[in-house]
Amino acid sequence: MLAATVARFSPDSPLDGLEVGERPEPEPRENWTTVQVRAATLNHHDLWSLRGVGLRPEQLPMILGTDAAGTAADGTPVLLHGVIGADGHGVGPTERRTLLSEHYPGTLAEHVAVPTHNLVPLPDDLSFEEAACLPTAWLTAYRMLFGAAGLAPGDRVLVQGAGGGVASAAIVLGAAAGLEVTVTSRSAERRERALELGAAHAVESGGRVPARVDAVIESVGQATWAHSVRSVRPGGTIVVCGATSGDAPPAELTRVFFNEIRVQGVTMGSRDDLAALVRFVARTGVRPVIDSEVRLADVRDGMARLAAGEQTGKIVVRP
Repeated sequence: MLAATVARFSPDSPLDGLEVGERPEPEPRENWTTVQVRAATLNHHDLWSLRGVGLRPEQLPMILGTDAAGTAADGTPVLLHGVIGADGHGVGPTERRTLLSEHYPGTLAEHVAVPTHNLVPLPDDLSFEEAACLPTAWLTAYRMLFGAAGLAPGDRVLVQGAGGGVASAAIVLGAAAGLEVTVTSRSAERRERALELGAAHAVESGGRVPARVDAVIESVGQATWAHSVRSVRPGGTIVVCGATSGDAPPAELTRVFFNEIRVQGVTMGSRDDLAALVRFVARTGVRPVIDSEVRLADVRDGMARLAAGEQTGKIVVRP
């Protein structure tokens, strides 16, 4: 089958380690299901893998990809939950949690195998392309907003860095749930797009927010951390899911302890969280923001767009 893999680590130029070619089909495994991938999406996790983060040399070549939608052997449309081992399904009781493409081959392939419990049925009105956007970025944003931050209609939230998959998801989900969403971006075009997606306010990166927020959705890291700490209200929450600009900012500890700010990390969510997100999307009618689509054979083009930070929303890969 055709697949996109990490063939070698390239910390400074991640696309140099990407190869697209033939790989063996998934082998049958008890309590696992092989899915025909109809659509997958790209994530920054793929770029980190190409840099060598989270993988060992002896694991190469490793198939990339953490999310996908497709069809099971009986033709049932399904969405894949990409977290393996967190609930014990399909693995040993002591196996630690990993994401697809870290220990088990990922979704940027024509077929992928996952524990059968990880399959979530798809509603009839949700396309494979839309569904494939949900398991990583949208699931992470959903859990950040409504789980880790515990936000309710009328609350204020700041989303750092409009344009990325998590940020776009947080804008759309937050607006649909009645949150007052403020977004930051260096790009006037992206700020305008954020307003179109439902944000109430869009300010330049580092700019003053209209009012201190109840929570911050932080996926940028070093470049925005100080602004996040200054913008959240006393007793508020900064929820962190990534650090695309670096993971070692000045900690701002005085502000953190004096204002009793809570810092909460999030890595995706549970299978039940994903099922709840699917119901949320189906009931509200909101849909993921798709930036562009590429064929699996041309996935390098999509990776280059992601690495350059040129996308707004998700980049879909179609086998």
